[in-house]
Amino acid sequence: MTEQVMAAIDGSKFSEGVCDSAAWASQALGAPLTFLHVVDNHPQTVEADLSGNIGLGSREHLLEELSQLDEQRAKVAQEQGRLTLKAAKERAIEVRIAEPGTRQRNGTLVETLEELQEEIRLLVIGKRGETAHQDSGHLGSNLERVVRTLHRPILMVPDAFQAPKTVMLAFDGSKTTRKGVEMLAKSPLFDGIPVHVVIVGAETGDNRSQLDWALKTLRDAGHEAEGAIRAGEVEATLRGYQEQQGIDLLVMGAYGHSRIRHLLVGSTTTEMLRKAKVPVLLLR
Repeated sequence: MTEQVMAAIDGSKFSEGVCDSAAWASQALGAPLTFLHVVDNHPQTVEADLSGNIGLGSREHLLEELSQLDEQRAKVAQEQGRLTLKAAKERAIEVRIAEPGTRQRNGTLVETLEELQEEIRLLVIGKRGETAHQDSGHLGSNLERVVRTLHRPILMVPDAFQAPKTVMLAFDGSKTTRKGVEMLAKSPLFDGIPVHVVIVGAETGDNRSQLDWALKTLRDAGHEAEGAIRAGEVEATLRGYQEQQGIDLLVMGAYGHSRIRHLLVGSTTTEMLRKAKVPVLLLR
């Protein structure tokens, strides 16, 4: 089974950014590109107690009409999805992607991606989806659930694409972030792109040793690499470094118990992703 770059798209303003980012990743990785659109056919109607002051027959008639409306909405959603996939495919072909694929599935996005994850080398997804408030500063609920469920690298992107010129890895010496260093070192996705490795913590011998290992690994693979150890609150420190250095793409681990990876654990959205204005690659 060929692993591919999979781009989850809908009708949101983030879809163009997803398309362009996925096309860039597909070309850099030399991996096939597939666009995915999921139609959530869960009933929109709520089986409230409508008996009240109307007769049972009236209530049944109303529920029947609501059911018909749901069917109509589903058909419209499927057609909109087909048009979205067609437009995405044409956009990818314009930038010379050979034979981009398209898939439309019924169900929920999270369940669909979980079923397909063995085929996914990299998932590209927007910061928020079609149903999220477009001016919201929060993440889409689908993105949160996908991050917690999928065991594949996830590239979260803003609404406009810009090929990254610099990358920052939030590093803590853990198994996940050490794997991240090794992935960065050998991945064609980052060929020729300078890498910044940042540890948030005290200037200790252990932190310095971890940083030296990361920089040596990257430099031995031919990367231009520099590192820093910064004290402070994790999210604010990383975001401050990213803004000061003009970093185009942030790489970090998605789960764990360290201070950095704990950002993505819990029931609330994380400040790191919520405030990100650049793509964020999440590693498992």
